[in-house]
Amino acid sequence: MFMAKPLEVDYLVIGAGVAGLRAAVELARHGDVLVVTKESVAESNTHYAQGGIAVAMEGEDIALHLEDTIAAGDGLVNSAAAEALVNEGPVRVAELIEWGARFDEADGKLLRSREAAHSLARILHANGDATGAEIARSLAAFAQVHKRIRFAEWTPAVELVLTDGRVAGADLALASSSVGTEASSEEGKRYRVAARAVLVATGGAGQVYSDTTNPAVATGDGIALALEAGADLADMEFYQFHPTALWLKGAPRFLISEAVRGEGAWLRNDRGERFMERYHPLLELAPRDVVARAIAHEGIGEHGEPRAVYLDMRHVREIDLAKRFPGISSFLAEHKLDLGRDLIPVRPAAHYLMGGVRTDLAGRTTLKGLYAAGEAACTGVHGANRLASNSLLEGLVFGARAALAMLEDNLPQPRAEATPAAAKACAPQEAAHVEETIAALQSAMWAGAGLLRDERSLKAGLEVQRACEATLAELEQQGKWSRRLAEGRSLCRVSRAILLSALKRTESRGAHFRNDYPKHDDERFLKHSAVACDGVVRFEEW
Repeated sequence: MFMAKPLEVDYLVIGAGVAGLRAAVELARHGDVLVVTKESVAESNTHYAQGGIAVAMEGEDIALHLEDTIAAGDGLVNSAAAEALVNEGPVRVAELIEWGARFDEADGKLLRSREAAHSLARILHANGDATGAEIARSLAAFAQVHKRIRFAEWTPAVELVLTDGRVAGADLALASSSVGTEASSEEGKRYRVAARAVLVATGGAGQVYSDTTNPAVATGDGIALALEAGADLADMEFYQFHPTALWLKGAPRFLISEAVRGEGAWLRNDRGERFMERYHPLLELAPRDVVARAIAHEGIGEHGEPRAVYLDMRHVREIDLAKRFPGISSFLAEHKLDLGRDLIPVRPAAHYLMGGVRTDLAGRTTLKGLYAAGEAACTGVHGANRLASNSLLEGLVFGARAALAMLEDNLPQPRAEATPAAAKACAPQEAAHVEETIAALQSAMWAGAGLLRDERSLKAGLEVQRACEATLAELEQQGKWSRRLAEGRSLCRVSRAILLSALKRTESRGAHFRNDYPKHDDERFLKHSAVACDGVVRFEEW
């Protein structure tokens, strides 16, 4: 769809997950929208969300949903953002159903389940454990037939364009249709798109860690672009580690949904003991950060050796596990495991970033013309620890809110400037070096800024991060480009923000746990962190 000349559109949406698509639908009622995504529209964090979408579909539960969200956030939830989430959520979900989303039902009514830290059953699912895929399918189908929405797949955004003190568009590049294939003559070719407003909705950054439930596309690109352009990030030290990712040699870190524990699964150590009673009165339904740290502690022996921790559903007889969890059951079967028969080995893995590009409640960032929504953004709605299954709802609610702000601000259409020159492709040996550098960064982040942290580990991680960033910057200075090089640079920028923010927060709160500062320090840190491209971290009350 690209032309040799620069392109002008009313609204540019970077990312095609739930937040980006929901915003695109709203924007298309008033102007032309271009949605760009570095892979196919179907490939996003939204697509892989198993657990469900938390929503109070009946009035009396809205107050409880708010209470649960605030309690999970460990003192840092922005209450105004949380109120917007729970109050507007029912309308957005009803809207989604009207547009074709199909959630599981029983006797003609929406089927609800309970997950960790929820006071009652309010989680909607689709196809058992494929809720994100159904939401992504229905939104994409609705958006793709809209005449004013165009899609540019396999087209990463490489830089935001600044004009007269505002974001006025972005430079895009063509990427190969599959990572690792030989570059075509078109790969790396640049195009400039001018837009009245730009929305970053690129999802999270789980690939900064060696162990993650996130897909390969989750490299924090939008967050890094915003930071480089001059926008503030917030709460970057708060990375949620999902407690139960499959831990099996030779298998990917496949997520075992929170809903499995919601349906009665127990956690056992290698001695066969249920251990959660030692950590929290809610047992297996404790907040995610508590469960993840409990599993980490139980999984380390006296001399630091790894010990097995298991999910146990062998006692659950009242539900059909294969029907309730078809995707999980199918994946486990590929590895000769069965939920109803076997102990399932698990370990925590990086899962969700509570921080991101700092925004107000309408998605406005600290840069004029730039907006953000979904996991890439930080409104403070999750505080220090996200309540299970609130992320899909966040994408719907704040994707719509960001679109309304873009329309309300009604910025003038900038003129498209000259298209930037194409970069040179990385040679095979350079591409291999990029992969080695990314792997080194991921390992350092897992060791230094993972589930358990301290000053020594964070400083060691920062040392590796600086070396990796210098290596990749050298290639860029030589005029080289590849999708993986761009992703590596994004991971370096996001990693730096995580490390610096975690070093400055000398306390433990929510998903941020420091062995050297294991307690809360409300007097100094009942505040949100903010960091800009200069690396200076400050703490502010919102």
